[in-house]
Amino acid sequence: EEPSAMLGHMYTDKDCGLNSLLDFADVITYESENTSVEQIRELAKTTKVFPAEKSLYTSQHRGREKSLFEKLDIPCASYQIVNSLAELKQASEEVGLPAVLKTTTEGYDGKGQFVIKESSQLSEAWQTIGNCELILEGFVEFDRELSIIAVRNEHNEQVFYPLVQNIHHDGILRYTIAPAQQIIEPVQKMAEMYMSKLLDELGHVGVLTLELFETNGGLVANEIAPRVHNSGHWTMEGATTCQFENHIRAITGMPLGSTKPRQEIAAMINIIGSTANVDEVLKMPNAHLHLYDKVERPERKLGHINVLADTPKELFAMMNKLKKFLPS
Repeated sequence: EEPSAMLGHMYTDKDCGLNSLLDFADVITYESENTSVEQIRELAKTTKVFPAEKSLYTSQHRGREKSLFEKLDIPCASYQIVNSLAELKQASEEVGLPAVLKTTTEGYDGKGQFVIKESSQLSEAWQTIGNCELILEGFVEFDRELSIIAVRNEHNEQVFYPLVQNIHHDGILRYTIAPAQQIIEPVQKMAEMYMSKLLDELGHVGVLTLELFETNGGLVANEIAPRVHNSGHWTMEGATTCQFENHIRAITGMPLGSTKPRQEIAAMINIIGSTANVDEVLKMPNAHLHLYDKVERPERKLGHINVLADTPKELFAMMNKLKKFLPS
């Protein structure tokens, strides 16, 4: 089912496959934080691998992410690691309720999470996703969910894309508005400062994404992703240099490209579960269709649509024509 299998080589044997990969690869990168740290460490002994092990290792565990945020003075939710119902009950008193119980590892598109509003739900939450190491995070009252994408190369050249607004439904990103509207320059600069701290501390080479909450008190960090990101797909048509090209530039030692938007505003709309009626998108000016050739199934991201406009009013009028792809 992997679309990339139609375009590139497949390696299914853990050891022989890696050895074959090393025969022709000058540099290696990855597109998921669920990649094996051990394999990345082994590959890095004989060839360049970006992002490096530290970024991958940190992003694979929510506790390590939060610890990194604290070390770098990047605001984040209060939290406690728990390994039993008794520890969860104790943590709920220290963190406070409401709170969100999450698995410390894996979890994608809202999976492996339970919002606890009152203490009577603690046992249910533990039974639902417990029996493993979990993290209890204080609930963040936010106005919007934002993200920022940055790129760094080996020469410590760093570039930043504008903050974008992300709209989720049932834990799945449904659409992104880029740039996020009504973001004042100090907020953008603050997000860039957080990113620069992360890039430097991790020695990160390539694209790095930081998901944030916008609150009355400022930006609050949620999590990082050491890879190109769904919320950055708008850059394919919407930015001078897209996130994918800048990632390749970074890991191959080339100068980084401009992150300036091509038009005033853009949107990225995920196609979820079904590709029915996507041909209609091709008839729309300033709308760009990208399909991933994935097998259809409920809640699966099968592609996305990028829409560009000169004004917010024009953008939202175009999005209204695409409302069949948006959550009700």
